[in-house]
Amino acid sequence: MTDEIRRAIDAVWRIEQAKLIAGLARITRDIGVAEDLAQDALVAALKQWPEQGVPDNPGAWLMATAKHRALDLFRRRKMLERKHQELGRELDARQAEAVPELEDGMDDDVGDDLLRLVFTACHPVLSTEARVALTLRMLGGLTTDEIARAFLTTESTVAQRIVRAKRTLAEARVPFDVPRGEAFLARLSSVLQVIYFIFNEGYSATAGDDWVRPALCEDALRLGRILAELVPGEAEVHGLVSLMEIQASRLRARVGPTGEPVLLLDQNRAEWDHLMIHRGLQALDRAESFGGALGPYTLQAAIAACHARARTAADTDWTRIVALYDALAELMPSPVIDLNRAVAAGMAFGPEEGLQLVDQLLDNPALKNYHLLRSVRGDLLFKLSRYGDARAEFLRAAGMTKNAREKALLLDRAAKCGIK
Repeated sequence: MTDEIRRAIDAVWRIEQAKLIAGLARITRDIGVAEDLAQDALVAALKQWPEQGVPDNPGAWLMATAKHRALDLFRRRKMLERKHQELGRELDARQAEAVPELEDGMDDDVGDDLLRLVFTACHPVLSTEARVALTLRMLGGLTTDEIARAFLTTESTVAQRIVRAKRTLAEARVPFDVPRGEAFLARLSSVLQVIYFIFNEGYSATAGDDWVRPALCEDALRLGRILAELVPGEAEVHGLVSLMEIQASRLRARVGPTGEPVLLLDQNRAEWDHLMIHRGLQALDRAESFGGALGPYTLQAAIAACHARARTAADTDWTRIVALYDALAELMPSPVIDLNRAVAAGMAFGPEEGLQLVDQLLDNPALKNYHLLRSVRGDLLFKLSRYGDARAEFLRAAGMTKNAREKALLLDRAAKCGIK
């Protein structure tokens, strides 16, 4: 196989995999079987395309091949059932109907299949880790090795999560469909949570040697954009896309020449991606155009927009950011939101007020081991010229973080306190 053919097959697979699995899952009602059939189609392409060339419509070729293999699979199963009727006469109704359903649906458009796959992969019956792994595998097109490297775990761990997730979905008989009414909103919330979890791990890595992992941010953004096309009438979907676009616009400026972290107020704003900011602001306008109270992702996007619109750090509208955090805290109470509001209040009204708000959070058990609480407190103490106390807080924070780059930054800030 030539390198050109191999690259072509890899590119087609990356583009078509999610649609392929989604279409097959609609027919088979089983994500595990759908993935196996998609893999069979890929194997067929690897055998035939080097000899026959890449088809004009490779996605259609893969789908047709996989559907015919699905048809063969279900015919074999029906035959086995007939041969073993003496062992049990109860037939699975779904399996008995599978062949005519397959024959009738051979030429069906993908339609809502991708949306069904999104909602199934992010079903609340699965743990967060399982939802993330399954989503990246089925929709992001990542291999188990790529997922493992992104989350600093082993390939076998990720593979086990995916296998267990597919088994759980099958055993729970989770329907391959888009829920309606209140169930739709609950499941949509789970989908948005998974996508933003992936993005955040890329934007600010919790562990490892890298401060950011742009590839994960790109995967999350791609999923968010797909979701916005599939459900264009949901404000919070556009709010999340806006938030990710604006935050991702800063990725180049978030790291220095040797990979060291660069904090928001120290970033060179000329390095921000202004095309992404433009797209983010457009998505925010769309989210806000639905009217009514803003949701949590849209509120966070509005906060990010305050930074994006400021030509310099000094131009930032911190008073508006405080007000937006007030609305966010009322909608979704959280000590982390309270901490972020304290940072904004310190910028808007002075470090003394910010410190008072942070000190109210010191006894909160949810923040006991949260390194950013100590880091924020150290920053406010530094601004108040309480350098010894600031140094102690930066050292505490450095001892809590698992990210090597962040630890180095905090130790450096602690050392600078000693110079004062």
